[in-house]
Amino acid sequence: MTTKKTGKPTPRATGDALGQLAAAVSVTAVEAHGRSPLASPDWVTERRPPPVERWHPEHCGDIGMEIREDGSWWHEGSPIRRNELVQLFASILRLEEDGEYYLVTPVEKVAVKVALHPLRVIDAEPLAGHLPDVLILTLNTGGQIPLDTRHTLTPEPRAANAAYITLDNGLTALFTRAAWYRLVNQADDSGAIVSDGRRLSLMPPE
Repeated sequence: MTTKKTGKPTPRATGDALGQLAAAVSVTAVEAHGRSPLASPDWVTERRPPPVERWHPEHCGDIGMEIREDGSWWHEGSPIRRNELVQLFASILRLEEDGEYYLVTPVEKVAVKVALHPLRVIDAEPLAGHLPDVLILTLNTGGQIPLDTRHTLTPEPRAANAAYITLDNGLTALFTRAAWYRLVNQADDSGAIVSDGRRLSLMPPE
């Protein structure tokens, strides 16, 4: 693992509100070189997440942020197309006790409307050289999460019983249709897969 000060400025958004959020997050980055995806805490991007669990700012209102059913991020009705901004915001997102999602920085907290699940699982591949076999799930924001005892599959009836996993800070990641079909194709005759020594059924609940 390497620690570095990035030479680039924190990504700036076109809107002042997004730019202020981005600027409020430290530009110090720890990249995932040599880090095992089995380690905790969960990294939803390829960089160490900021310590949002230690930040408790006042709620600053609603700036028109939303995550739609397909996992795309929008601000005031326009899509956020810059991947680095989406990754930054995903790293400071958390679910709070009131059942709402917020982007959290040391100095402010703003609401995010989430239509279904905030993150997506886009691939599942076995971790090379690891016994027992464990599947590593790749997120749409670049993070890698093991399918293990901490991250199990839960069927989502609103997505034709494709599964989701639960992550740190109350976040969830739903399998995309393509990723779910690829996982189903790996299942045995009983409709189950094995990961981290556990047998997991992919069959919809009766």
